Amino acid sequence: MTFYRNVVWFAKGLREYTKNGYIAAEKSFDPKALDVDVSSRTFMITGANSGIGKDTAAFLAKKGATVHMVCRSETRGEEARKEISESSGNDKVILHILDMSKPRMVWEFVDKFSSANEALHVLINNAGCMVNTREVDEDGLEKNFATNTLGTYILTSGLMPLLLKNEAPRVITVSSGGMLVMKLDIKDLQFEKMNPFDGTMAYAQNKRQQVIMTEKWAEKHKEILFSSMHPGWADTPAVQTSMPGFHRKMKDRLRTCAQGADTIIWLSVADMSKEPRGAFYQDRKPVSTHLPLAWSKASDGDKNELMTKLEDLASKFKPDSSAN
Repeated sequence: MTFYRNVVWFAKGLREYTKNGYIAAEKSFDPKALDVDVSSRTFMITGANSGIGKDTAAFLAKKGATVHMVCRSETRGEEARKEISESSGNDKVILHILDMSKPRMVWEFVDKFSSANEALHVLINNAGCMVNTREVDEDGLEKNFATNTLGTYILTSGLMPLLLKNEAPRVITVSSGGMLVMKLDIKDLQFEKMNPFDGTMAYAQNKRQQVIMTEKWAEKHKEILFSSMHPGWADTPAVQTSMPGFHRKMKDRLRTCAQGADTIIWLSVADMSKEPRGAFYQDRKPVSTHLPLAWSKASDGDKNELMTKLEDLASKFKPDSSAN
């Protein structure tokens, strides 16, 4: 079944996730969908110093929005912030330094940001990693899980009170079509049983978890528009470093960063009044979260257990001062 899933998924990817897939999908886009005044709205983007995160930040800055760039590297983050601010003529571009794999740091950031800022309309969970060896930190957290799943869970949960204070709040999580080959494995969230360890499959499992998190948040918090999305196969620095073989073979077919960022931007600014809540998007359309006959659907019990485990784990690292 795994072989079947991979073959079907790769064929789907060649047809839909490439540059040509975007060009075909673009024909049905509303050309005026992004003509929205967002100068009074505030956006936060994690992983905003390169790739599709940077392109998203640049677009929003040019539209006059307040843009909070959350980056791991101060040097690369400041270079990107300065470039975006100067090219857009927007001085409302703010840099924050945060390692999303460090849950205590994420909680501290949430507290500091929420205390200092009155506005946050849109949170874009874009930061992610694909570490190809199993790395465990001093708290026993595996790096991919800590960054992609737990970090996203803590940041989103922690900022919800602030989001709810603002008009028409949204949360967009950048997932991946790679999650289509994975079924949620609630018994091995940190890949202790994965032998040999496979960073690509760990990443895909994390991205499946992100989609489920989005669906469960949307059920519980109807005041916030939650969405997840797949940017397609884009030619980003992350793809180049984490998947060099794939990048080398597919380079001429990969999307530009701007094409990969398009649906993130659309979900962030366009009229979503007729769109479903908690949906998974590809090229501005909600799409299925499962391949046909792939047996990748999780039970409601497993989905609920994922959220419970994440809540318990997040609480373990939450300082007493973070209580809302």
